[in-house]
Amino acid sequence: AVASYEDNGVGGLVSQGVGTSMLQMGNIVRNPRIWIAPTIASAITGPIATCVFHLKMNGPAIASGMGTCGLVGPLGVYSGWIADIAKGTKAGITSMDWLGLILISVVLPAILTILLHKAVKRAGWVKAGDQKL
Repeated sequence: AVASYEDNGVGGLVSQGVGTSMLQMGNIVRNPRIWIAPTIASAITGPIATCVFHLKMNGPAIASGMGTCGLVGPLGVYSGWIADIAKGTKAGITSMDWLGLILISVVLPAILTILLHKAVKRAGWVKAGDQKL
């Protein structure tokens, strides 16, 4: 969503960020290098999410990697907290939990993707208009 902001503005940011990034699928088929920045950002934030903030999904990790898509990722983590509280394995939801969720779901992926996308564009692999919805 943030990588295509220049091509799609606020409407594209919201529809891809909260809706689904798969709106870019046609563009990705035409230019697979569009995926470089968000894929590297995911490779960086994934270990931080699990090793530093100990974020996990409730039950099977079927929604892992969904990011903010329909808020599936954040809601899955939140329901995991609630399930852990119900089981007695977690005392409550802390400010560190919320900080981790916000950093991992929104802030870090956005910053990393923007920086990486600028490098990909500078290399000439992705051009203005390649991500237009």
